[in-house]
Amino acid sequence: MPKATETILEIDLNALSNNYKYLTSKLKNNTKLMAVVKAYAYGSDSVAIAKELVDLGADYFAVAYPIEGVTLRDAAIQTPILVLHPLPVNFDVIVNRCLEPSIYSFKILDEFIAYAEKTNQNNYPIHLKFNTGLNRLGFTEDEISLISKKLAATKSVKVKSAFSHLGASEDLLEKEFSLKQINTFKSISEKLTAELGYKPLLHCANTSGIINYPEAHFDMVRSGIGLYGFGNDKVENKNFKPIATLKTVISQIHTVKKGESIGYNRGIIVEKTAQSATLPLGHADGIPRSYGKGKGWVVINGKKAPIHGNVCMDMIMVDVTDIECEEGDEAIVFGSTNTAEDLSAAINSIPYELLTAISQRIKRVICRK
Repeated sequence: MPKATETILEIDLNALSNNYKYLTSKLKNNTKLMAVVKAYAYGSDSVAIAKELVDLGADYFAVAYPIEGVTLRDAAIQTPILVLHPLPVNFDVIVNRCLEPSIYSFKILDEFIAYAEKTNQNNYPIHLKFNTGLNRLGFTEDEISLISKKLAATKSVKVKSAFSHLGASEDLLEKEFSLKQINTFKSISEKLTAELGYKPLLHCANTSGIINYPEAHFDMVRSGIGLYGFGNDKVENKNFKPIATLKTVISQIHTVKKGESIGYNRGIIVEKTAQSATLPLGHADGIPRSYGKGKGWVVINGKKAPIHGNVCMDMIMVDVTDIECEEGDEAIVFGSTNTAEDLSAAINSIPYELLTAISQRIKRVICRK
C-alpha cells in the first residue's frame, strides 16, 4: 500500500479471509458460523466485511440493532441476520427488512407475537435468548414451559434458534464457570426441544468459545473479535491477522524549548528542547483523552513516538525528538505489529473498545495485502 496522505483506516480483506478460515478449521463440517458485524463490523466497514464473508461462506450475520441490519439489506445482502437487541419500536423495520429478532423476555415475546399476528405473519423466524450466567439479557431455564405454551398458541412465529452467551470463555481460570454455563445451556436445549416438538439451531460459543470449548460448538458458533484479528490470547493471536490499520500523517513539527508547554491546559511542560509532531486525529476520531501524557503512542519510521500533552478533539501531539522524520511522513496508530490490543492495554482497556470507537469520519480504504 502507498503511504497515507491523510488519516485513513485500511481494511485488509485477505486478513479477514485468514481469520475466517482459521476459525472454521476448528469446526465440524456441519457446524454453521454466524459472523458478528455489529458496530460497523467492529469499527471497520460492515458492508465490505459482510460481502467478503458472504463469499467466504458465512451462514448468518448478527447485528446489535435493526439499523445495522438495514444497512446490510440496502447493500443487497440476503444472508439471514439476527438482531441481538431489538425493542418493540423496531418491529416494523425488522419484519419489513426480513431481519430476525432475538426474543429475550416475556414482554418482547408477547409484543412480537401480537405484532406478527396483526400483520398476518406465518412462522416468522425468532431466536430465543437464554441467560446462563452473564445476567444481561435472556430467559431462564424455568421459564421454558411458559415460553412453549405461548408459542404453541400461535402460528405467527417459529423458533429458528436458541442461544446463550459465554461470559468468560477467554479466561481459563474461569473454566468452571464456563463449563457450568455450557452444561446449563445443554439442559435448556434438551428441555426446549422436547417442549417445542422440533429442534431449533443451538449456539452459545463466541470466538474464545470456538477455541477453548469445542464441546460448546453445537449447531452454530458466533465470532466477532476473531474475524477482526484477535484471539483473546497471546498464543492464539499468532493465528489471527488484524484486519484494520489506522494511519495518519505529520501535519507540522514544532521545536519546543525547555520550559514551554504543549497542548491544552499546558498538558506537558518540556524539561529540555523537544521536537513535537502534530497529527490530524483526536478524541473525536476515537483516540480517548486517557492516551495523553505519554500513555499512548504512534509509530513513525519504525520508532515509537509517545503522545504528549492532552489529546485534542481533532489532533494529537507526539514526541519525535529522537526520530528522524518530516512533515508529511506517515504515522501508524495501530496495525498488524503495533496492534490495537497493545495500544488498548496501555490504558487498561481492550481492543474491542478501541476498534469500535474509530469515528466514521475517518476514510476507510479496502485493500488486500
